[in-house]
Amino acid sequence: MTAPVVVVGAGVSGLVAARDLLAAGLPVVVLEASARTGGVLSRGALDVAGPDGGPLLVDTGPESLLARRPEAVALVRELGLGEDVVHPEAVPPAVATRGRLHALPPGTVMGVPRTTAHLAGLLDAGEVARVAGERVRPLPEGTQDVAVAAWVEGRVGRAVVDRLVEPLLGGVYAGSADRLSLRSTVPALWHLATAAEPLLAPPAVPPAPVPAVAADAPTTAGPAPVAGGPGVGAPVFAGVAGGVGRLAEALERSVVAGGGDLRTATPATALRRAAPEAVGDGLGGTHDGARWVVGTRGGELRARAVVVALPAPAASRLLRDAVPAASAALAEVRTASSAIATLAVPGAAMADVRRSGLLVPPVEGGLVKAATFSSTKWGWLGRAAGDLAVLRVSAGRAGDDAALDRDDADLVATAAAEVGGLLGRDLPVVAGRVDRWRDGLPQYDVGHAGRVDRAREAAAGAAGLVLAGSTYEGVGVPACVAVARAAARDVVADLGATAAGAAAPGTAGPAGPGTMGA
Repeated sequence: MTAPVVVVGAGVSGLVAARDLLAAGLPVVVLEASARTGGVLSRGALDVAGPDGGPLLVDTGPESLLARRPEAVALVRELGLGEDVVHPEAVPPAVATRGRLHALPPGTVMGVPRTTAHLAGLLDAGEVARVAGERVRPLPEGTQDVAVAAWVEGRVGRAVVDRLVEPLLGGVYAGSADRLSLRSTVPALWHLATAAEPLLAPPAVPPAPVPAVAADAPTTAGPAPVAGGPGVGAPVFAGVAGGVGRLAEALERSVVAGGGDLRTATPATALRRAAPEAVGDGLGGTHDGARWVVGTRGGELRARAVVVALPAPAASRLLRDAVPAASAALAEVRTASSAIATLAVPGAAMADVRRSGLLVPPVEGGLVKAATFSSTKWGWLGRAAGDLAVLRVSAGRAGDDAALDRDDADLVATAAAEVGGLLGRDLPVVAGRVDRWRDGLPQYDVGHAGRVDRAREAAAGAAGLVLAGSTYEGVGVPACVAVARAAARDVVADLGATAAGAAAPGTAGPAGPGTMGA
C-alpha cells in the first residue's frame, strides 16, 4: 500500500493543502493537536437567541477576508458558499485618541498618510507641520530591512507612528511598530523606502496608488487591483453570512468527503527520515514510498511527503531533529497572543453610532486595542441579533499577555466599560464570551524575510517536506490559502502523482469547480 501524504496541522492552511492533495488523487492523513479544525477560523455561541431559535453564532476569530486578494473569496465560492459572500456596510472606523473619536483619514497605507488633509485634530499643529515637511532620505547602502516605526518616524514624525500606525499595525499583527519589519508587513512602503520616493505628493498632484496586498497591509484607499482579481472600486473586505468560520467548517467537510483521514486531538510528536528498505521505489524511499515517519501518541505514520502547516513555535519543535536549520530559523519567529471579548448589548445603546468600530493607540493606555461594532458592520449579523447589538473587543499585544490572564467576567466588564467610555455611554452587557488565541499571530519582525528564506531553503533540502501557514507570506486568510496551495502543488510535482483524469489542485476538487489561488 502506498504511504499517504501527512499534513500536520488542520488550520485553514492545512485543510486547504489537504483538499488540494486529495483532488490530485493522493491519499492524505491530517493530524490536528486540538479537538477541532480550522485554527483561528471558528464560530461560537453567544447566550442570546439567534434567528433559528438557538443561540446566536458569531465569529470568535477573524470575521472578514481581504477581498482585493482573490484567493480566499475564490475558495469560499469553490466550497459552495458563493451566494453567502457579503461585504461590510459603508460605515467608517474611528481612531480614539486624545479624548476624542477621529475618523481614520482616507488614503493612508497602514495608517501612514500620503497627504496632510484630514490630519487636523488627530495630530496637533506641530505634528501636522512635521508631516508636511517630510524628510526623504535614501536608506543606508546595503539595508535589507528596517523597523516600521524607525522609517515612518524619520519620514513624517513619531506622532504618526503613535497615533495612526500603531493601532492599525496592532490590529493586524498585535505587535509593535518598533519591532515589525517594513519590508514584510508593508511592502508598499518598503518600495518607497528603497526607491527613496516621497510619501507626500506635491499639492496639485494626487498621490499615486501603491499596492498593499502582498502582506495583507490595510489601506484606507484600497490597494491597486490584482491581476485576475477584483477591479478598481471593488470592496476591500468580504465576509460570509453566518460568519467567516463557516469557511473552516466547509473545508473540513470537503476534506472528509474527498476521502481524507482527519484526526483531531492527535498531535505530531516527532518527525524523522524513514529508514531505507531493500525494495526501492525510485524515490529514494521504501517499498511503500515512505520517506518520513511521523510520530503520534498512538503510534507512527509512514508518509511519502509531509506538509508542516503549524505555527512557527510548533513547527520549530517538530523539525528540531529532522531539519535543524529550518527549526532554528523558525525558532526566531516571535508570536503574539490576543483575547477577543464578544458582547451583546441592547441595540438602543448603539443605535446612533454610525461607525464600524474604533482603534485605540497603545499610547492611550487601557486594555482595549480595538473594537468592532459587528452588527453595524455586517448586515447579516445586525438582522440576526434582532434588538441587540454585537461588539467584538480585542486586547493583548506581543510581549504583553496580561489581558489573557484575566478571568472572563473581568475581561467582559472592562471591555464594556472602556468602549462605553470612549463612546460616552453605558454599555450594559446582556451576554458575553471570551476567546483567547495564544501564540496566534506570528511577528514579522525586522529580518523576517531572511528567516523565512532560511527555513524554506532548509526544508527544500529535505525531499518530501514542505512548509505552510501564516508564518511565511502574510497572516491573512488569502495569503494562507495561497501558501497552502503552493505547498500542495510542490508535493504533487515532487511525487508526480496527479492521477489521470483527476482534477489538479484548485480546479475541480471534492467540493466542486473553482480557480487556483494566485
